[in-house]
Amino acid sequence: MAESRVVGRLVRDVERFARGHGGAEACVEYVGARGSRIVLVGADGAWGDLFAPTHAAAEAAVEGAGVTRREGFDGEMAGRVVTGPYEWKRMAGIQIGGGTRP
Repeated sequence: MAESRVVGRLVRDVERFARGHGGAEACVEYVGARGSRIVLVGADGAWGDLFAPTHAAAEAAVEGAGVTRREGFDGEMAGRVVTGPYEWKRMAGIQIGGGTRP
Protein backbone atom coordinates (compact mmCIF):
# COMPACT_ATOMS: atom_id res chain seq x y z
CA MET A 1 0.00 0.00 0.00
CA ALA A 2 1.39 3.41 -0.93
CA GLU A 3 2.49 5.51 2.04
CA SER A 4 -0.03 8.27 1.22
CA ARG A 5 -2.87 5.74 1.47
CA VAL A 6 -1.48 4.41 4.76
CA VAL A 7 -1.26 7.96 6.14
CA GLY A 8 -4.82 8.68 4.99
CA ARG A 9 -6.13 5.58 6.76
CA LEU A 10 -4.23 6.46 9.93
CA VAL A 11 -5.53 10.06 9.84
CA ARG A 12 -9.10 8.76 9.66
CA ASP A 13 -8.47 6.34 12.53
CA VAL A 14 -6.94 9.06 14.74
CA GLU A 15 -9.80 11.46 13.91
CA ARG A 16 -12.39 8.78 14.71
CA PHE A 17 -10.73 8.10 18.06
CA ALA A 18 -10.61 11.83 18.89
CA ARG A 19 -14.28 12.33 17.96
CA GLY A 20 -15.34 9.37 20.04
CA HIS A 21 -13.45 10.50 23.14
CA GLY A 22 -13.95 14.26 23.30
CA GLY A 23 -10.60 15.06 21.72
CA ALA A 24 -7.23 13.39 22.01
CA GLU A 25 -3.52 13.79 22.43
CA ALA A 26 -0.98 11.61 20.69
CA CYS A 27 2.65 10.71 20.89
CA VAL A 28 4.71 8.85 18.34
CA GLU A 29 7.04 6.15 19.63
CA TYR A 30 9.72 4.68 17.37
CA VAL A 31 9.51 0.88 17.52
CA GLY A 32 12.42 0.09 15.23
CA ALA A 33 12.81 -1.00 11.66
CA ARG A 34 9.20 -2.23 11.73
CA GLY A 35 7.79 1.29 12.18
CA SER A 36 6.30 3.49 14.86
CA ARG A 37 3.41 3.41 17.25
CA ILE A 38 0.88 6.22 17.67
CA VAL A 39 -0.29 6.24 21.28
CA LEU A 40 -3.60 8.08 21.81
CA VAL A 41 -5.19 9.33 25.02
CA GLY A 42 -8.70 10.74 24.80
CA ALA A 43 -10.05 13.63 26.85
CA ASP A 44 -12.22 11.06 28.64
CA GLY A 45 -9.21 8.95 29.65
CA ALA A 46 -9.68 6.24 27.04
CA TRP A 47 -6.50 5.14 25.31
CA GLY A 48 -5.49 3.24 22.26
CA ASP A 49 -2.70 2.85 19.80
CA LEU A 50 -2.11 2.44 16.11
CA PHE A 51 0.88 1.09 14.24
CA ALA A 52 2.46 2.87 11.27
CA PRO A 53 5.01 1.26 8.95
CA THR A 54 7.33 4.28 9.17
CA HIS A 55 8.02 7.03 11.69
CA ALA A 56 7.30 9.64 9.00
CA ALA A 57 3.87 8.11 8.32
CA ALA A 58 3.02 8.15 12.03
CA GLU A 59 4.04 11.79 12.41
CA ALA A 60 2.15 12.79 9.24
CA ALA A 61 -0.98 11.03 10.50
CA VAL A 62 -0.92 12.83 13.85
CA GLU A 63 -0.36 16.17 12.13
CA GLY A 64 -3.03 15.45 9.52
CA ALA A 65 -5.59 14.52 12.15
CA GLY A 66 -5.01 17.81 13.96
CA VAL A 67 -4.63 16.35 17.45
CA THR A 68 -2.16 17.66 19.99
CA ARG A 69 1.18 15.91 19.65
CA ARG A 70 3.24 15.27 22.76
CA GLU A 71 6.92 14.41 22.69
CA GLY A 72 6.47 11.14 24.58
CA PHE A 73 4.23 9.13 26.83
CA ASP A 74 5.24 11.00 29.96
CA GLY A 75 3.76 10.91 33.44
CA GLU A 76 1.29 13.70 32.70
CA MET A 77 -0.12 11.90 29.67
CA ALA A 78 -0.14 8.53 31.45
CA GLY A 79 -1.90 10.11 34.42
CA ARG A 80 -4.93 10.89 32.27
CA VAL A 81 -5.41 7.25 31.23
CA VAL A 82 -8.44 5.66 32.87
CA THR A 83 -8.13 1.93 33.38
CA GLY A 84 -10.96 -0.44 34.13
CA PRO A 85 -11.36 -3.97 35.41
CA TYR A 86 -10.23 -5.50 32.10
CA GLU A 87 -6.88 -3.69 32.15
CA TRP A 88 -6.26 -4.46 35.82
CA LYS A 89 -7.03 -8.13 35.24
CA ARG A 90 -4.69 -8.24 32.25
CA MET A 91 -1.89 -6.50 34.13
CA ALA A 92 -2.27 -8.77 37.16
CA GLY A 93 -2.44 -11.87 35.00
CA ILE A 94 0.71 -10.96 33.13
CA GLN A 95 2.56 -10.15 36.36
CA ILE A 96 1.72 -13.43 38.07
CA GLY A 97 1.64 -15.61 34.97
CA GLY A 98 -2.14 -15.91 34.93
CA GLY A 99 -4.20 -17.31 32.13
CA THR A 100 -5.13 -13.98 30.54
CA ARG A 101 -2.76 -14.30 27.59
CA PRO A 102 -4.32 -15.08 24.22
